Amino acid sequence: MAYITLKRKSLQHNYSYLENFFKENDISWGVVTKILCGNKKFINEVIQLGIKEAHDSRISNLKVAKEIDPNVQTVYIKPPAKKAIPKVVKYADVSFNTELSTIRLISEEAKKQGKVHKIIIMIEMGDLREGVMGEQLLDFYGKVFELPNIQVVGIGTNLNCLHGVMPSQDKLIQLSLYEQLIEAKFDKKIPWVSGGTSVVIPLLMSRQLPKGVNHFRVGETLYFGTDLVAEAPIKKMKQDVFTLNAQIIELIKKPKVPVGELATNPSGEKYEIDEDDYGKESYRAILDLGLLDISTDYMIPVDEELQISGASSDMLVIDLGNSKRNFKVGDWIKFKLKYMGALSLLNSSYIDKVVE
Repeated sequence: MAYITLKRKSLQHNYSYLENFFKENDISWGVVTKILCGNKKFINEVIQLGIKEAHDSRISNLKVAKEIDPNVQTVYIKPPAKKAIPKVVKYADVSFNTELSTIRLISEEAKKQGKVHKIIIMIEMGDLREGVMGEQLLDFYGKVFELPNIQVVGIGTNLNCLHGVMPSQDKLIQLSLYEQLIEAKFDKKIPWVSGGTSVVIPLLMSRQLPKGVNHFRVGETLYFGTDLVAEAPIKKMKQDVFTLNAQIIELIKKPKVPVGELATNPSGEKYEIDEDDYGKESYRAILDLGLLDISTDYMIPVDEELQISGASSDMLVIDLGNSKRNFKVGDWIKFKLKYMGALSLLNSSYIDKVVE
């Protein structure tokens, strides 16, 4: 069975780098754990780093974090579905919100459970995912402040998550101004201006982040050590926290061109023949995973000479060229992963999860 590894030393290295970086800039931050898909072994590795906040979009994952360490502040990072409110209040200390009717129900449920539930109100800043429109903000906040058992701890936004709208100084200055306006209007302190995610880190590195933004939620940069703006590695961070390992189950020399009449395959693709490949052969290795587990767009062979030929639902084909290069059936081939690839693998019950 194929397996994904979490490399503990690389994760610890990246966490220490970010922790020191944020401390130097007087910013608080939490770790987004949603990529771990509730895997208790991997969530425990993150908790043991000494994190103060665990952010997730699945309540069951926050429950796991609370079971490991009840002192970790759990943050539910999307507006709650009304049916889920009892569990949100039970397992999340904080939740993101955009709907007044939902917050009213949270207030009622928090009263039933004898809790004060903290909320961050998300603001629409152009990416058109979740967020209250700016012109409605003061009226919205005024009504929220009247609700019992609710504590507003932040104002926040998400950028680049849906339409790819990039963060900018102007947008984040605007977010900070909203916070100042609310504090002045209602004489209430809003502790967090949560405008930071992995894609905002490059602004902070280049000293372009407005000082009012004081809270980050970070996942991808922690796990992949990547500058999401430049789409390049951050030099002082590790890029090998996650690695995919898949085993060769067949290794045979075959024609490079399919034989027979071609039609659309089950994935909706039609193979295009390169006429230069007629009459040529190559060694083809079949590996024990497929599209059910991961899209080939999100995996990169560590050995750069290997080429991914394609995949079906449960098998992946690698072209080894004219030489087997000492590979044999039973050998393991390693892959680097992109974020969505690791997310798919961690959500697959067919892939083993191993701490290295």
